[in-house]
Amino acid sequence: MFGSILENVRKNSPLVHNITNYVTVNDCANILLACGASPIMSDEPDDVVDITSICAGLNINIGTLNKQTISAMKIAGKTANSLNHTVLLDPVGAGASKLRTETAYQLLEEVKFNVIRGNISEIKTLASGSGSTKGVDADVADKVTEENLDEAVAFAKAFAAKAGAVIAITGAIDIVADAKKAYCILNGHPMMSSITGTGCQLSAMTTAFVAANPDQPLEAASAAVCSMGLAGEIAHKRLSPLDGNSTYRNYIIDAIYHLTPAQLEEGAKYEVR
Repeated sequence: MFGSILENVRKNSPLVHNITNYVTVNDCANILLACGASPIMSDEPDDVVDITSICAGLNINIGTLNKQTISAMKIAGKTANSLNHTVLLDPVGAGASKLRTETAYQLLEEVKFNVIRGNISEIKTLASGSGSTKGVDADVADKVTEENLDEAVAFAKAFAAKAGAVIAITGAIDIVADAKKAYCILNGHPMMSSITGTGCQLSAMTTAFVAANPDQPLEAASAAVCSMGLAGEIAHKRLSPLDGNSTYRNYIIDAIYHLTPAQLEEGAKYEVR
């Protein structure tokens, strides 16, 4: 199943509009090219309507906000919604500052997202709601473990139902869920946390996977998460004693570039709950 999803990405080569942070913009572009998609970047409000209109997907990442990009995100998101394009939100640092948190809430109110991808702390912040509004129960630990996995899965499903989106919570154990079904994914390597931007790259790639498989958003998002984790495993095996996190980042992109549908089918480690 996941192999055919990757095949569709390579066959359809979706163009993905990224309004993302400037720390990882180049890595996001390269991971999209590696998986078979095409990237385009624009955060100028006067430009994003035209750019979003020609794309199959929109990746919104709030990692480095300013007033211009916030305006562009809202305009692009509404444009993508009007065209029924895939839209993903990566709420980087939601909960860490007032601007990030309020921007994430505003985006959720004004834009319909197909996928929301973040770590457990970021997703908990979104689920808690703003002002006097009480969101879904976010009383789950800030780290997903085998011990609290059932609780975390229930939380992800509840928020997916509330948000009307696939929720992807990434960490040592990844959870990708809609309101009724969750994939618990065990691919990856601890060294991935030593690289700035693996999450940003995953959000860009997830947008491409869902845009190329619009009728299977849950499975497409899960396939993207498995692919990134598997690439982390493959890349780590290549490292020599003299290699560090910079080489590892490049090896991950290389692993995505060379990943075959058969490799993904064989290497994906997950259970369904």
